Amino acid sequence: MAPGSRPWGAPLLLLPLLLPAACRAGGGCAGEGGPLEPFDALYASGVEAYYGGDFAGAARCLERALRSRRELRAARLRCRRSCRGQVRLTAPDPGAGGDLPFFGSVLRRAGCLRRCEEPRLGAASRHRAAEEVGADFQRRVPYSYLQRAYIQMNRLEEAANAAHTFFMANPEHMEIQQDIENYKTTAGKVDLIDREARQHMEDYSAGVRHYDKEEYELAIDFLERALKGYYSEDEDCQLTCEGPQRFEEHEYLEYKAGLYEAIADHYMQVLACKHDCVRELATRSGRISPIENFLPLHYDYLQFAYYRVGDYVKALECAKSYLLFHPDDEDVLENAGYYEGLLEGTMDPDTVKPRKEAKTLLRRHKLESHLLQVAAAGLGYTYMEPNYWNRYGARQDEHSVPSSIGSEPEEGPRLSLAKKPTPKPDRELKEGGPLLYSDVKFVYNSQQLNGTQRVLLDNVISEEQCRELHRVANGIMLAGDGYRGKTSPHTPNERFEGATVLKALKYGYEGRVPLKSARLFYDISEKARRIVESYFMLNSTLYFSYTHLVCRTALSGQQERRNDLSHPIHADNCLLDPEANECWKEPPAYTFRDYSALLYMNADFEGGEFIFTEMDAKTVTASIKPKCGRMISFSSGGENPHGVKAVTKGQRCAVALWFTLDPLYRELERIQADEVIAMLDQEHLGPSEMNINPKDEL
Repeated sequence: MAPGSRPWGAPLLLLPLLLPAACRAGGGCAGEGGPLEPFDALYASGVEAYYGGDFAGAARCLERALRSRRELRAARLRCRRSCRGQVRLTAPDPGAGGDLPFFGSVLRRAGCLRRCEEPRLGAASRHRAAEEVGADFQRRVPYSYLQRAYIQMNRLEEAANAAHTFFMANPEHMEIQQDIENYKTTAGKVDLIDREARQHMEDYSAGVRHYDKEEYELAIDFLERALKGYYSEDEDCQLTCEGPQRFEEHEYLEYKAGLYEAIADHYMQVLACKHDCVRELATRSGRISPIENFLPLHYDYLQFAYYRVGDYVKALECAKSYLLFHPDDEDVLENAGYYEGLLEGTMDPDTVKPRKEAKTLLRRHKLESHLLQVAAAGLGYTYMEPNYWNRYGARQDEHSVPSSIGSEPEEGPRLSLAKKPTPKPDRELKEGGPLLYSDVKFVYNSQQLNGTQRVLLDNVISEEQCRELHRVANGIMLAGDGYRGKTSPHTPNERFEGATVLKALKYGYEGRVPLKSARLFYDISEKARRIVESYFMLNSTLYFSYTHLVCRTALSGQQERRNDLSHPIHADNCLLDPEANECWKEPPAYTFRDYSALLYMNADFEGGEFIFTEMDAKTVTASIKPKCGRMISFSSGGENPHGVKAVTKGQRCAVALWFTLDPLYRELERIQADEVIAMLDQEHLGPSEMNINPKDEL
């Protein structure tokens, strides 16, 4: 998506008001030197230059804005760390005036911070950016502008890295994904750089990859580096939380709380922020949900890796560190006992202790939790302690005992959890129910399609019905329907057109298409819903979530050397994150969708195969060639990543259907269409005989 479309809201309309005089006068970014320039003003200057066509100026100002924000954080952390060391908080003395030493040390630390920060940063008010601007940086929007600016400057390598950086926080952004694929082709750029990567997460991911390949020495190197980075980032997070806080329940200027209530109110917000650093450090950019059990998992991987390289002391140390978080984990308890047995006779296993940094962090975390709960009870607000160490996050090993030590089935370390368990669904997963219609032909089930909750059927509709639907499509579809009018939402090499059931019925009323044909669209989508509900043996009603008649047309002159997809790999109810091998069930994904289906109308085109992949979005597990009457249906979650190969010639048409088990998310247009159909069925009356205005009714 081009930056100009501003999917993030419209805070930039106000940004020109923040520009320094030199910027507003057309002088570009203000000169460097003196106090650090506010990043929001530089950002505004860069955006103004971008829309003014000054792409070199835009890139210069946006790069400086990003650098300014990093330097602002670094300067504040440096000063807070320095002043914490220089000015220790003094414990209050008993008796009258005993609190003066404590408040005196508070005042001295505040003075230290100001003396440290002002020479580099200037007045604190210079760096209080609007929330909307902060949100743009959190979502990495400046990199979207940078990408476009670098394209205009023909600096493709910088453009590719900027696009990749933006995409890592916005994986649902399909146009950027397509841009990245184009860069790989045109610039030969394969290894892209995430300029905002968090090093402790990069090291963790690298360690897990080496572990999965049984490269245990390398796994240990990266995982130990990840732990060191984690604890360093934790200290930075704690210090960052000592900045300004928002008083959510109070207007600051009217705030009349007493001394201790005011201190407690502010400190509880600081403490809650610090307590949540565990979640912050486990959450990837652009995500809401953290990696489950993130910190303990480091020790879990390490205890087994150290065992495999023969370092039993380190293996026991890491096992005991893991048990600090999960003292009742039977598998790791058994591992620890096994390591102790290996060490007996050479040393006293009791001298091997859990790692100090893990004990310190956990002790602090428990104290924070206690204080938050005490404060909630005493000050009258609600606090619920999250489960920060969810044990459902576990190593992804294939077997409980690796094959290399398979000769010791009763001994040797076992995995803490053999597989990360799939979240328990609210229904029992079944398939193989009746297809309800005698002409519908079963083709493949989940096993034959190499997946879960998948089915391929033929003859769901006839050749004549396909032709009639195609005629309806040509009469009612609009380019970009369902994608805010974007004619090529997934790839610039194809035109996308679509229409809904309600629109078809409206056109039928108006005589723009035969009413019988419009009703066919309605009827065959209901037929598909009934088949899906029956085949997957659902014990509750399956409702329509969205119904869309769609066609993809290859654009002439744009098909040579194509290497993109017609529709990039994705999942229907979660945000697919191939790097993390996760699918995040959170907005903006349609988290309420439960099942999906595609009913194809034709085969007279080239390309356009429907594909399932693994979570890596690369390994194809099944490929389906569309044809008239063929329907593929599947559950909508991360277990079924899918996409569409490029349509290189002709037009590919289908009825796309998404379903939900939650009646709260029923498709509104479908409900309205149901009402229209019910009226039509009343004695077969036409709209004029029923004394209704079709347009008003619809």
